[in-house]
Amino acid sequence: STVLAANLLPNRRSARLISMILPDVKPLGAIILTGGRSTRMGEDKGARVWGARRAVDWVVDLAGKMGASHVITAGSFEYGFDHAPDPALHAGPVSGIVSGLEKLEGRFARVLVLAVDAPTILERDLSPLFATGSPGASFADMPLPMLIDATVRPADVQNAWPLRRFVEQAGLIQLLATPESMARLRGANTPEEQALLMRDLPR
Repeated sequence: STVLAANLLPNRRSARLISMILPDVKPLGAIILTGGRSTRMGEDKGARVWGARRAVDWVVDLAGKMGASHVITAGSFEYGFDHAPDPALHAGPVSGIVSGLEKLEGRFARVLVLAVDAPTILERDLSPLFATGSPGASFADMPLPMLIDATVRPADVQNAWPLRRFVEQAGLIQLLATPESMARLRGANTPEEQALLMRDLPR
């Protein structure tokens, strides 16, 4: 069901409590999905320049601002960061999530999953995700970004699943995004969409 974030209890405290009880487990890690074909953009979306920086660099910075103490890229492309490769070229976003979770396994209480093609997301856009409890949340009609417990993995998960099926099978809470944030959350698949989003690029 779709719920408003205002009705949910904060969960950052529980993630910190886990890290206190289990000192080797940190509150938050992050996965940046980089495996798309970039057909409509015409070039690798992670390496595409937004305001003199690569898209992936903006997204890595965002993850850090949200509290992630370690960020990995997952997918067919790597950019000099810790990386979880796809089992096969362009295996799909669910494959990237599974590979990323396996690489982060046992080290984090929760994991923020971001798409490399959404570099203008603001911290306030993601705040509702952090007001949710287990097993995590995403926005209605937008599987990404998502915040999930690090142990979340549907038993029968398959790399070929669409993201929406992963969200449903994982039981993630569905939140309502504000109209003002929706374009930033969706990101850019074309040069035209990038041009519109450049207005929201952090300075």
